[in-house]
Amino acid sequence: MEIEKELWGTAPDGKEIFRYTLRNSHGAYVQVADIGAAITAVSVPDRNGKQADVVLGYKNPLDYFGDGPCCGKVPGRYANRIAKGRFTLDGKEYVLPVNNGPNHLHGGPDGFQNKVWDSRIENGGVEFMYYSEDGEMGYPGALKAVVRYDWGEDNALRLTFTAECDAPTVVNLTNHVYFNLNGEGSGTVLSHELRLNASEYLPVDESLIPLGESAPVAGTPMDFVTAKPVGRDMGEDFPALRYGKGYDACWVVDGYEPGQLQQVAELYSPDSGRYVEVFSTQPGVQVYTGNWLAGSPEGKCGRGYNDYEGVAMECQHFPDTPNEPDYPSAVLRPGETYEEAIIFSFGVRA
Repeated sequence: MEIEKELWGTAPDGKEIFRYTLRNSHGAYVQVADIGAAITAVSVPDRNGKQADVVLGYKNPLDYFGDGPCCGKVPGRYANRIAKGRFTLDGKEYVLPVNNGPNHLHGGPDGFQNKVWDSRIENGGVEFMYYSEDGEMGYPGALKAVVRYDWGEDNALRLTFTAECDAPTVVNLTNHVYFNLNGEGSGTVLSHELRLNASEYLPVDESLIPLGESAPVAGTPMDFVTAKPVGRDMGEDFPALRYGKGYDACWVVDGYEPGQLQQVAELYSPDSGRYVEVFSTQPGVQVYTGNWLAGSPEGKCGRGYNDYEGVAMECQHFPDTPNEPDYPSAVLRPGETYEEAIIFSFGVRA
């Protein structure tokens, strides 16, 4: 595995931003960068052997700061939404900044995704570390988070998330990478075929906060148990689709067991023949079909992206878990180690 490190830019506070290219012997490569521990490129072959970059991203590294799509980055301390920006832990209420309608999203406006992480090449992969101070964005306890990326000869990208704290807190880490398996900038992903290992999803209110209990996908547009085109049912009059202007919901992974890696999703493009299988140790997967990409910064393709030009499959704990005691816990305590993994495994079909 060949890994190259380059100075990519300078943050507004003067901190250097580095980008790393991990290239295997077949020439397929991944690029990751310090800003938000982001995946900025994944170049893999189609069924004819032609390589293309299949993830959305920006030309200018400075555009990764504060971007609405959270493109390719690791949001935190808590990915996804927390209702009204409030939760109670061990009898004490914590108040977080509200930055998504009435709710707190992705750790707030100054979340992990908008930080320059420390980075290094280590044992054939790239590691990013961010130290979050006690009280940052309202969260209790100091937290040290590490994200590691490994790229394989088999065109599999492995993400490992670890975190430790000095006081009880909540943590939920994922990566918000958007895929377009025809190549970024090639149009919408509505003809991509998606399959989810999930027979239930979490119904939400109008602000996309879960109502509590999960519901069966059977007989609804939320059913991806059998692969179907992403856009096939998107126009149906269904609450989750109306509220999100498309898919922006969390599915409950069937057979979830803490720490056990299992297949969560598969996305396939009939046009290019590329597919990506998603494996994770997490209980949920938030599927977001890029419903609000219009107005994003200039992409690598030389223009801003339009709505539905990428789909994110964010393996994570459920939204608003700190306020839902029946959900798998997102609490981390001193002496414990948060550890989760995601694998994006790329291949082709004839």
